[in-house]
Amino acid sequence: MISKNNANQLSLEELRELVPQLQRITKKYKHSESIQNSLFDISELASSINELSSLYPAIHDIIGDLMPAQNFFVAFYEEEKKIIDFVYFVDEFDEQVVSQVSADDLKNSLTGYILRTGQHLFLTQETYQQQLADISVKDLGAAPVDWIGIPLKRGSQVIGAMVVQSYDESIRYNREDLEILLFVSQHIVNSVDRVKSRELTEKTIRQRTKQLRQMNEELQEEISERQKIESLQQALFEISELSASVEGDMHDFYAAIHDTLSRLIGAPNCYVAMISNDKKTLNFPYYKDEVHSKIEPRPMGLGLTEYVIRHGSAELIDGSKVQQLIESNELTVIMAESKYQEMDSWIGSPLIIDGEICGVIAVQSYSKEKQYNFKDLEFLRFVSHHIAVALSRKQSSDAIKAYNQKLAEEVKERTEELNSTNLFLQKQIEERLQAQQQLEHDAQHDSLTGLANRVLFNSRLELALASKQRYVESNFAVIFIDLDRFKQINDSLGHMAGDLFLKEVSVRISSCIRGHDLLARLGGDEFVVLFDNYESPNDVEEISARIISSIAKPFNIENKDMYSGASIGIAYIESGYQTADEVLRDADAAMYQAKSLGRGRYIVFDKTMRDKLLEELEIESEFRKILQAEAFESYSQPIINLATQEQIYQECYVRWEHSSIGKIKRDQYWQIAEQCGLTVEMDKFMLTKACEILKGWQLNEADADKQIAINLSIHHLTQTSLAKQLIEQVKNARVDPKKLVIEFDENALNRRSQFFLPAIKILKRAGITLVLDNFGSGLASLSYLYSYPFDYVKIDHYFVKTLPRSERNLKLIQSVLSISGHLKFKLIASGINTQEQYQALLDAGCEFGQGKFLKAAAKIEVN
Repeated sequence: MISKNNANQLSLEELRELVPQLQRITKKYKHSESIQNSLFDISELASSINELSSLYPAIHDIIGDLMPAQNFFVAFYEEEKKIIDFVYFVDEFDEQVVSQVSADDLKNSLTGYILRTGQHLFLTQETYQQQLADISVKDLGAAPVDWIGIPLKRGSQVIGAMVVQSYDESIRYNREDLEILLFVSQHIVNSVDRVKSRELTEKTIRQRTKQLRQMNEELQEEISERQKIESLQQALFEISELSASVEGDMHDFYAAIHDTLSRLIGAPNCYVAMISNDKKTLNFPYYKDEVHSKIEPRPMGLGLTEYVIRHGSAELIDGSKVQQLIESNELTVIMAESKYQEMDSWIGSPLIIDGEICGVIAVQSYSKEKQYNFKDLEFLRFVSHHIAVALSRKQSSDAIKAYNQKLAEEVKERTEELNSTNLFLQKQIEERLQAQQQLEHDAQHDSLTGLANRVLFNSRLELALASKQRYVESNFAVIFIDLDRFKQINDSLGHMAGDLFLKEVSVRISSCIRGHDLLARLGGDEFVVLFDNYESPNDVEEISARIISSIAKPFNIENKDMYSGASIGIAYIESGYQTADEVLRDADAAMYQAKSLGRGRYIVFDKTMRDKLLEELEIESEFRKILQAEAFESYSQPIINLATQEQIYQECYVRWEHSSIGKIKRDQYWQIAEQCGLTVEMDKFMLTKACEILKGWQLNEADADKQIAINLSIHHLTQTSLAKQLIEQVKNARVDPKKLVIEFDENALNRRSQFFLPAIKILKRAGITLVLDNFGSGLASLSYLYSYPFDYVKIDHYFVKTLPRSERNLKLIQSVLSISGHLKFKLIASGINTQEQYQALLDAGCEFGQGKFLKAAAKIEVN
C-alpha cells in the first residue's frame, strides 16, 4: 500500500509503471466476478429449467461469456448400455450424425480417453500431434487449433465429458481457460442431476395422469352403455304409460310416440294412416316428413301402406324390395315413382283393434347412412300394439267423456260464484306469504344463481356435524368444486358473460346431484355440495365424475363456444370433525390436490394418500430394476398343427414374480411398463431375447428353419420410422426377419387403429410374420381382418374356454374359419387346455392351436 505522503513523493515515471499492475488487478477482479456470476446463473438454470434439452444450450451460452466457445459439446457415458450419448453438440466442421455412439467405437478417441481416465486434456496446435501420440489416441474429427476436454464427475465416478475447441488461429486457449472449465464442471454436473431428477419426476406424474384419464374414459364408456340400456327400458315404459293414459287430442299422443321412436331408432319421418269406415280411403291423422310437408287423404290402392294392410304383418322394405313388389304386382309403378323413389329404408306395422286392421304406423329414411334393421322392426311392432290399445281405449272413453263433460259444465256454473269470492281473499294471503318467503330466501341464497349461499350452507353443515355426533351411522360428505378458466372468460367477454357462465354451471351441477343434496355457491367460481343419506362413497364419487364430465362440455356464451373444467375435492364427514370450517378446509385441500395433478378430476381427502403413492413408486422401482437387469424369466409355447402335430412356430414370453405380491400377469406388467414409460425398453428386451434364440437355432441345422414369436406394444406402429428401426435392429443382430413373428394385441390396436396400417405394411414387406392376438376381445374385430395384412389371427382364449359346451362360440369360430380363406389368413385357437377342446376344434376344421394341452402332448421343453 502506498501512503499519501509516499505517493506525493513518487515520480511521474513510477506512477506510469504502476498503471499496468493496477489494470491487471482490475481485470483479474472482473474475471473472478464474471465466474461467480456464471456459477450463479448455472444454479439458477437448475431451478428454473424443467428439460435437459433446454439446459445444455443455456450452459453453452454461459461458458461462451467466459471464453470463446463456438465449438462445444457435452457427452455422457451410459455404463449399462455401453454407449456415449452426445446430448449437446455444436461444431463448425464436424456434423453430429447420431447422438448415441458405442463406447467401443470411441475407445481410442480424445473423448474416450477422458471418460476412461478421468483426466482433463489441454491440446494446442504446437503440441497437438505429439500429445495424441503420448496418450495413444486417434484424431477422429477435423483437427482443431486448440482443444480442451474436462471430465464430468459425480463424486469420484466419471459420468461424462465437456469439450471446447477452436479451429481459428486467432482464437487460442490458455491455462486460465482450462481452470475456468475445471472450476465450473462440478456445478454443471449438479445442475444436470437436478434437472434430470425433476424431468423424471414430471414424466412419472404425466404417466400416472394418463393412466387415470384412461381409466376415467373406460368408466365413462361403461356408464354410456348402461345409460343406453336404461334409455331403451325407459322408452318402453313411456310408451306403455302413454297408451294407458291417452287423453285429449290423439295428435299429441302420436307426436309423443314419434319423439320416442326418434330417440331410439332414429325416425325423422313418421306417419300414421287410418282406414275410413267405408274401407275405401286412407286418412293421415299424423304425418311428419322431411321431404313432403303435407299429405292429403287418398283412395286405397297398391302402396306400401296397403301392402302391410293386406298381409297383416310388420314389414321392412328397402329400395330393392320396392322393385320386387312392383314386379309381383303388389305395388304400382305410379305410386312407386310419386312417393317411394326417394325412400331408402321403410318399416311399417299394422294397427289391430279387436282382431281387425284399422291402420298402419310407418317410419322411413331418405339417407343411405340410416338403414333400419329387424331389431327396429320388432320395436315398431311393439309400438303399434300400444297405439292400437290406446285407440281402443280412446273410442271407449269418448262416450263417457261426453257425458262427464256435460255434468262438469253444470257443476262449474254452480261453483264459479263461490270460487270468485274465495279467489280475492286467497290472492291477498298468497301475496303476503310470497313477500315473507322472498325476504327469507334472499337472506340465505345467492342473488346471481339462486343457490344457497355460505350462510345457509354452513348452517346445514353444522346440523350435519351435530347429527354425525349423535348418530355415527349417518353418512355425510362435502365436495368442493373449483372451475377452470373463469377469470379468462370474465376478462375476455366481460362480467355479464361471466354471470351467464356461472348460471349455466349451477344448472349443470344441479342436474347431476340428487334432489335432497344441497348445492351452494360460496363466491366467485367456488361451489360446494353437501351430501347426506348416501349408501356408499361410490355414490358421491360417481356424482363427482358426472359433474366433471358435464362442466367439460362446451358453453355457448354470447354465441361463442367457451370451454372450462372442474377440479373437485371430497371430504367424508367423520366423528372427529368439530366445525364446518374444518370440513370445508379438508375438501378445499383435496380440491387443490386435484388441481395440482392436472385438473379435471376429483380427489378424496385421505391422510394415507402419500403412503399409497410411495407403495406404487416402490412397485414401479422394482419393475425398473428387473428390466434393467434383464432378470425376467423367459418361457415359450408352441403353435401346433392340430392334425399333424407339426410345430408352426414358438411364442416367447416372460414372467414376473414380485417379491411380495407374487405372480403378475402379462397384462399387468405391460400396464406397469406403460405407466413407467418403459414400453420401448420392454419391447427391446423382448426383441433382443427373440434374436438371441434365433441365433442359437441357426447354429443347429435341425432348428435353422424355426420361427420365434414375441408380443410387442403398438409403439413401433405409431410411426413408419419406428417400424424401420425395428427391422434394422433385427438385421443388425444377423437374424433373418422371415424367422420373426410379431403379435399385436387387438385391444391395443383399437385405440388408434387408423394410424397403424403404413407401419404394418413395412413390417410385412420385410418378411416378418404378423399375428393379430386376442381376436374377438375388442370392439372392431372384423375391420382388422379386411384392412390389415395379418398372416395369422389368434382367436381369444375366452371362445375356446367354453368348448364344446358353447354351441354359439363354436359357430363363431367356424364363421371366422369360413372367411379366412378369402382374406388369406390362418386361424389359431388360443388356450387349448383339455382333450375335449382340442377335439371340438379339430372337428370344426380349425388347423392351428396353442395351449397347455398341446404343449404337453408335443413334449416341448421351456427355454
